Amino acid sequence: MPAKSAAQQKAAGAALSAKRGDQPKSKLNGAAKSMEESMSEKELEKMAHTKRKGMSEHSSKS
Repeated sequence: MPAKSAAQQKAAGAALSAKRGDQPKSKLNGAAKSMEESMSEKELEKMAHTKRKGMSEHSSKS
């Protein structure tokens, strides 16, 4: 599933980094922490590798 906003993409990248062991899990907070716990590495990879062109910084809540 692709990221819907740049903020979501950044959180997925941080969660992916922690899941791979490149960054300590204790450094995660908020969305990145819950993503790391609930999503697989493959799901995080898809979300983190979304193109940013034309993407808003934050998605609107509707």
